[in-house]
Amino acid sequence: MLKFMVIPFLWAVSLPILAQANTASPVGLWQSIDDASGKPRAEIRITEAAGVLTGRIERSLLPTPAGVVLLCTLCPDDRKDKPLIGMEIIRQMKVTSDTQIWEGGEILDPDKGKIFKLRLQLQEGGKKLQVRGYIGPFFRNQTWMRLS
Repeated sequence: MLKFMVIPFLWAVSLPILAQANTASPVGLWQSIDDASGKPRAEIRITEAAGVLTGRIERSLLPTPAGVVLLCTLCPDDRKDKPLIGMEIIRQMKVTSDTQIWEGGEILDPDKGKIFKLRLQLQEGGKKLQVRGYIGPFFRNQTWMRLS
């Protein structure tokens, strides 16, 4: 009987630790904000496998007529003419020596069909994510808000 009481106790003690660890990583669900309007645009799910981060569009927050599937008509690679929902827009991100920064990957802007080098940096204790896409010395920042 004591065995069964220890497991729930350990689970309850570990929950705050698990929640805290999650905010030290970009893994989770994020809301992207439109540069021009400042309004929520999409929900992006970032996952990790073998130390590499990937991000996919989970949901569009733009008004879209029922039954219409948005496609990436301007995408230059294997994502061309594929549905935006479920599309991998972040590829090959790896943690640097600074555990708050991830680099080495790329991000796709499906609206423009452009692929940028990417740098991710957690802010405000993991509640926000600075997303910096750049080509050479030119860059564009977005701040995404953590949903989970």
